[in-house]
Amino acid sequence: MALLCGSLLLRSSRFCSLSTRLTRNFQVCKQAGCPVKKKGSVSPAVLDSVHLRATRTGAAFSFCSNVRTLRFQICLKSSPPLSSGPVLTHCGHQIHTSASRRALPAPVIWIILKPLQKLLAIILGRSLRKWWVALPDNRRELMRQWAWQRRWHLAAGAGVAMVIVALLLLTHLDESPVTGRTRLLVFSRENYMELAALTSEAYMEEFAELLVPVTDPRHQVVDSVVQHLAQRNKDIPEMSEVSWTVHVVQSPTTNAFVLPNGKVFVFTGMLEAVADVHQLTFVLGHEMAHALIGHSAEQASLSHVVDLLSLILLTAIWAMCPRDSVALLGQWAQGKLAELMFQRPYSRRLEAEADQVGLQLAAKACADVRAGPVFWQQMEIRDQLTGEPTFPEWLSTHPSHRNRFTQLDRLVPQALELRESCVCPALPATDPRVVFSKSVRVLLENAKKQAGGTPERARKPQLPHSPTSLPAGLPAALLAQSVPPPSPNVDQSSKGLVSTVAASVPNTAAGEGSQHVLQSTS
Repeated sequence: MALLCGSLLLRSSRFCSLSTRLTRNFQVCKQAGCPVKKKGSVSPAVLDSVHLRATRTGAAFSFCSNVRTLRFQICLKSSPPLSSGPVLTHCGHQIHTSASRRALPAPVIWIILKPLQKLLAIILGRSLRKWWVALPDNRRELMRQWAWQRRWHLAAGAGVAMVIVALLLLTHLDESPVTGRTRLLVFSRENYMELAALTSEAYMEEFAELLVPVTDPRHQVVDSVVQHLAQRNKDIPEMSEVSWTVHVVQSPTTNAFVLPNGKVFVFTGMLEAVADVHQLTFVLGHEMAHALIGHSAEQASLSHVVDLLSLILLTAIWAMCPRDSVALLGQWAQGKLAELMFQRPYSRRLEAEADQVGLQLAAKACADVRAGPVFWQQMEIRDQLTGEPTFPEWLSTHPSHRNRFTQLDRLVPQALELRESCVCPALPATDPRVVFSKSVRVLLENAKKQAGGTPERARKPQLPHSPTSLPAGLPAALLAQSVPPPSPNVDQSSKGLVSTVAASVPNTAAGEGSQHVLQSTS
């Protein structure tokens, strides 16, 4: 048995009576008769503090640290005949590890601190203004002269500060996936994955009573298209690393979004706005492109940098404006100016990039990429039919429907070449863009004839089977509008868009819903 020799200084009054008998030889073991630990088995890093507690029957010897607590129970035991006193025997030990605490993601901390930063800037600027007003006239003049005499020193200090800020920004430059574009990324992808997990939990609670069952044909169609897009684009690392999960929400809102962690939320209003499976593939490819490239982290990084730099301007506004009302007006103007100059143009740029990447994802999934521009033409007509107000593009976070159609129409030839290189089945000779234009022209002429020359009725013609009047069974109609059968020489992997979608819905549902497809896009 190992003998630990040494001198132990004991200051406890209850332990002093035993000090003369316990200062020399004491024996430590795990239990009576248990194996002996080797010397030095307790790490010195754990021995941050030592606590001693003794009673007549035993003593507790505790080693404590910030993370772990190692506790030894030392009991009195009768000594052998040759011993001069009782021997301390270690009867047992207990190791306690504190539970790990999950820290908030950096974007969440920034969202919480953002109002506080503005409040501190307002308080600082207002305090400077009051301090300046309270100064005597001669002191103000002296300070003006001091600042003018040291104007070059102040300018040099401002220049050094700008260089430091520029270097900090340069150290946070990153290369965008898929496109290879250089961008500023303050928040990492890991931070936004944590934030996406919290956001998805909040959305699941919000839409808990509106989620469509997984057995619903609409859910099966969306899930089949998403999985097919992921399978055909698995060569992209960001696509293969994420597990894509689909949630269809029963709501008339024309919207769909994808979180960075692969949670796909599609509203039934969006399913009623698309005409066929090709348009649905393009829409989902657009939303998945946002998640692949990390647009949410990129946009939040820009907003974070702009807000930090605008704190200087905000402080100056509250320091220089003579009254609080004028300062509030200046703060509102400063916020709108930053939004119109930086945030909204950058958001439109990211939307245009998502359209481009989404068209590429749809092309590799063997969808008819010519249906992408048609979708935005449909959305433009839909807004006109429903009376949605139209705003100038520079006031919006998204490009206008007409500009998106123009951009996608210019990118269609490249997408067709990419689709052909992926060994996809041949497309029909009829171009859906030409068919849509002719159909709309004919329907408008018929609407004018039905209006009987009345200007009010001819202004808003009600197109038959327009996107606003589509029934809830649209996914069944999507199956009837799927891509044509592939040619015999195409490999099995390129047939997924037809086979996976067609297998997800019963044939009876497809037969009932096929009559509700948009006539304007057929």
